[in-house]
Amino acid sequence: MPSTSHPLADIPDLVRWETTSRDALLAQAAGMTHAVYPHDEVYGDFCTVQDYIDCPPEEVFDYLCNVHNLDEYTYSTRAFEPTDTPGLYVGWDTLADDTRIYMRLIPNREALTLDYHCAWDQGDDLWMIYLFRVVPAERVLGRPGSVVTWTNCHHPNYDKNPYPELAPDPDRPWVGDFWPLFYAGHKIELTNLKRILEHRHRTGQQISVMPNPEAAR
Repeated sequence: MPSTSHPLADIPDLVRWETTSRDALLAQAAGMTHAVYPHDEVYGDFCTVQDYIDCPPEEVFDYLCNVHNLDEYTYSTRAFEPTDTPGLYVGWDTLADDTRIYMRLIPNREALTLDYHCAWDQGDDLWMIYLFRVVPAERVLGRPGSVVTWTNCHHPNYDKNPYPELAPDPDRPWVGDFWPLFYAGHKIELTNLKRILEHRHRTGQQISVMPNPEAAR
């Protein structure tokens, strides 16, 4: 097998077939594998939840693309309505009292990806981004349905509110206070999504029953 190491020779500590034996690789991998991991090591900077949903991927994607369906599967975000800015919605996040949440949806139907760009209190700097991907389960699990992944990245603004003057109350909790619970909270919401979609698909109901504001545009 020809070597391709030369362009990488000045980059230290790469682990590749050309530089590391199989035994050394397996030993390193074993040393990195543990029965238990600290929560912050797994979810400190990136938080991903995932699940299988017995519902066709296109229908899952369409459901997620309807901002009004957040009323159904999320615990706390409600009543999104269009603002005067095209594509920007505002609703309520009941995790904190009197808290407005702004959102812009960025879908890619061909790739079945959807990003929710969000922020509390203001809609100009949508720094809180939820990354969704819907994967046809036939491709990856060999069965009908969908695999859904949902990722958040720990933006520095989670640690400190960049716009404290916009908070409805100076003593209100900040969204970043809940970061240690993001995995559990989003897993609960993803389970809600799974139960809603699987029930409707299994019983032959319409998957998305909430009016889609984009359909009226």
